[in-house]
Amino acid sequence: MGSEVDYSSDEDTDVSESEIEEYEDKAYEELKSGRHHIQISDQAYTCPYCPKKKKRDYLYKDLLQHANGVGKCNSQKRSVRDKANHLALAKYLEKDLAVVAGPSRPVAEADPLADHDGDEMFVWPWIGIVVNLPTQWKDGRYVGESGSKLRDQLIRRGFNPIRVHPLWNFRGHSGSAVVEFNKDWSGFNNAMSFEKAYEADHHGKKDWQPTDAQKSDLYAWVARADDYNSKCIIGEHLRKVGDLRTISDIMADEARKTSKLVNNLTNVIEVKKMHLKQMEENINETSKSLSMSIAEKDKLHQDYNEEIKRIQSSAREHFQKIFNDHEKLKVQLETQKKELELKGNELEKRETRNENERKKLFEEIEKNALENSSLQTASEEQKKADENVMKLAEIQKKQKEDLHKKIIQLEKQLDAKQAVELEIEQLRGTLNVMKHMGDDGDLEILKKVESMQKMLREKEGDFDDLESLNQTLIVKERKSNDELQEARKELINGLKELAKTAPIGVRRMGELDSKPFHEAMKRKYNDTEADERASELCSLWEEYLRDPDWHPFKVINVDGKHQGVIDSEDEKLKGVKKEFGDEVYKAVTTALTEVNEYNPSGRYIISELWNYAEGRKATLKEGVVCILKQWRIYKRLRGE
Repeated sequence: MGSEVDYSSDEDTDVSESEIEEYEDKAYEELKSGRHHIQISDQAYTCPYCPKKKKRDYLYKDLLQHANGVGKCNSQKRSVRDKANHLALAKYLEKDLAVVAGPSRPVAEADPLADHDGDEMFVWPWIGIVVNLPTQWKDGRYVGESGSKLRDQLIRRGFNPIRVHPLWNFRGHSGSAVVEFNKDWSGFNNAMSFEKAYEADHHGKKDWQPTDAQKSDLYAWVARADDYNSKCIIGEHLRKVGDLRTISDIMADEARKTSKLVNNLTNVIEVKKMHLKQMEENINETSKSLSMSIAEKDKLHQDYNEEIKRIQSSAREHFQKIFNDHEKLKVQLETQKKELELKGNELEKRETRNENERKKLFEEIEKNALENSSLQTASEEQKKADENVMKLAEIQKKQKEDLHKKIIQLEKQLDAKQAVELEIEQLRGTLNVMKHMGDDGDLEILKKVESMQKMLREKEGDFDDLESLNQTLIVKERKSNDELQEARKELINGLKELAKTAPIGVRRMGELDSKPFHEAMKRKYNDTEADERASELCSLWEEYLRDPDWHPFKVINVDGKHQGVIDSEDEKLKGVKKEFGDEVYKAVTTALTEVNEYNPSGRYIISELWNYAEGRKATLKEGVVCILKQWRIYKRLRGE
């Protein structure tokens, strides 16, 4: 393929308008011979006649639109040869590459300003003009179809207009209409595509002649300075709804608005940063306080655990001491018991011996008695033996004394046995007393532990009760708040039909008051025309109020707090105040303030319970009292 060529301004001066067809044919033959590189890939194309600094990738449809636009543009900055080259490129694309071209999908983002002079005057917002609309004479005036049908047709063709507004005059439908596009650059791109499409069909502005009114075809173009300054109904309408702006001015205005928006956003970000910093400080303080509380709680818990351990250790030591003392007493008692058992056995043995000796003594006494009886009977026979008997008596007496001493000794031993038994019982009592003393000490410690545990359980129970009560109150509060909101909605629905003469009623917040507009129009026009123009002006400003892109507010510092207020330097507000007066300005700013306060995100009108007597939001109680008063009046009138 051949390399791309650039044409200098010196060559352009040698070409006249009459030679454009010759250069178009020559450029077309060069394209057919493959001298210029056009197709980059299966779907991407480039223009060989654009300067290198403006080169970019196109789809087939976009390149064809570019070639037609440059070849048919009226700008003096485009040379005749440049136009001829682009016309040849359009012809080559349509005849030679139309078969192989694929579907149109974006390859690179299109620049809608690439083919237009930055100082060319357009009507802004972007507006297209359609003429030669079919009309009929009916009932003394011309009538035609509504703009919605034409708008739907343009939408299907991909031009995406916002609305189509037919122009009417005193004779009815004028056969002309204006097509409104979006204010942004995509709207400008749609408007230029709209114009180029009609130009490609030879139904553009330069093709339109008043004599074409006899035809049924539509002619269309984008409104520019000559349309704006014309004295026809189109020029009058354009001067009402738009201004003449150059692309450079619009870009500079957008840059200024963007800068202003960036500044406002920067201020908002700074405020957010300050709030974030304050929140972080609050969080740090709260976290520090919470950490201290947790540390204090952990310390209390640790102290409690140490106290419990100390009490348990003391209890174990006390129990061990009691156990050791009990073991010692048990050993002592066992020893004493064994000793007493030995003493008892010995006493039993001694008692047994004494019993045997006592029996022997009784036997001897009986025997002696028998012998005495025999001696008495034989006293005579034994006189000789008196001395021996007296000796025997003294021996017996001595034996009796010895026996008496033994009896006394046995009685003493019996007393000692009883004393030992008493001592055993005393030891047993002492042991029981010591057991009871040990149990008392254990119970005191256990009572102390149980008291602390009981106190802890009571505190936990109180906390659970308070937590349950708090949750119950929260649920009741939410339920009551929901019921109040439902009651307020029902009250608003009930009061909507009530006349505004009542002190309490329903007000539509953000609704534009049309009375100042009518008063302003009456000062300029007669009553009939004033009403029509006031309605149009109200409709226009209602659209402005609902436009989320229009934000005429600024942030100011009031007593250390940032508040949003109306920006009196906004261009639209300054314009309406200068043109229509303070009352219209006040109506617009009041509606702006209300919609920003009650519904800033959606920007639609909402109903609110209103105290007209005091000019403020009414309470639910005031609304109920008003309803009751109206009901009493109704009952009294019905009774009459």
